[in-house]
Amino acid sequence: MAATTPSPDEENVYMAKLTEQAERYEEMVEFIEKVSASTEKEELTIEERNLLSIAYKNVISARRASWRIISSTEQKKESRNNDDHDNSD
Repeated sequence: MAATTPSPDEENVYMAKLTEQAERYEEMVEFIEKVSASTEKEELTIEERNLLSIAYKNVISARRASWRIISSTEQKKESRNNDDHDNSD
């Protein structure tokens, strides 16, 4: 019994699952985008949609956390500058 060669979509879904386990969500997005760009089908399967959702959720979550840190740091700096300005009067 010969093994069948997986389709490019199957390979990309497999790679998306691997990158999810490795928590490499940016790469996971890339693999799932390849699946969604495939001209072989019109809609993603439920599994593919879930992988896409997980990938984007985690990418956005990491960026949101980074943004909060940057914003908080800037606010602290502005607060210190305002305190220094008030104390010099």
